[in-house]
Amino acid sequence: MIRLFVGVALPRMIRERLAGLCGGVPGARWSESENFHLTLRFIGEVDTATLADSDAVLAQVRAASFSLTLEGVGVFGTAKPRTLWAGVAPCPPLRVLHGRVEAALARLPLPPQESRRYTPHVTLARLKDPAIPRLTRFLSEQALFQAGPVPVRDFHLYESCAGRSGVLYRVLQTYPLLFSDSDPDSDPDSDSDFDPGPYGHGAATDPP
Repeated sequence: MIRLFVGVALPRMIRERLAGLCGGVPGARWSESENFHLTLRFIGEVDTATLADSDAVLAQVRAASFSLTLEGVGVFGTAKPRTLWAGVAPCPPLRVLHGRVEAALARLPLPPQESRRYTPHVTLARLKDPAIPRLTRFLSEQALFQAGPVPVRDFHLYESCAGRSGVLYRVLQTYPLLFSDSDPDSDPDSDSDFDPGPYGHGAATDPP
C-alpha cells in the first residue's frame, strides 16, 4: 500500500523563512524544512492500481497559475492543541484549484475523508502536551508573520514514506498549471524545481 496526498511545493526561500519560526515551544515536534508544503487533498493508503487512477484523473485538472502569500499562524485543536501551522492569505485561485482536485478525485473509490472545511496551511509542528503559556506567546509574537508572494505554477502527487529519521515526502508526479496573464509571477519560460524522474514520474531536485 502507498500513502498519498496532493500538494503544492514551496520554494527554498519560503521554506527557510518558515524554518526560522520553528522553536521556543516545548512539546512541539517541528517539521523538517524539506517537508514544508501546502496540502490540497490527503488521499490516504491506496494500492498501485488506485495510484495509477489518481495520476490519470489529476492529469486532467485544468487551472490557472497564481501566486499566494503565507500569513499568520494558528493551531488546530482549541481545547487540546495538536497542530501548529502557518496560514495562507485569502486566495480565490487556490480555492479553485482545490475544488478541481477534489472533483477529479471524487470519481475514484478513495478512503473516506473527514468532512471539514478546507483550511489551507503549512504544518510547522505536531503538538503533544505543549507548554500553553509558551504556545500562546508564540502565537502572539508571530501573528503578523507574512511570506511571499509564492508563485504556484504546478502541483504534485506525493508519497509519504517512513524513514529512519522521520517521515519523508517524495514527489511521484507533477501537474503543470496553465499560464495566467493575471499572475505577474507566472513565467512559462522559467526554470522548474522539478525534472522527470524514474518510471516517468517527477522527482524533486529541490525537495518540497
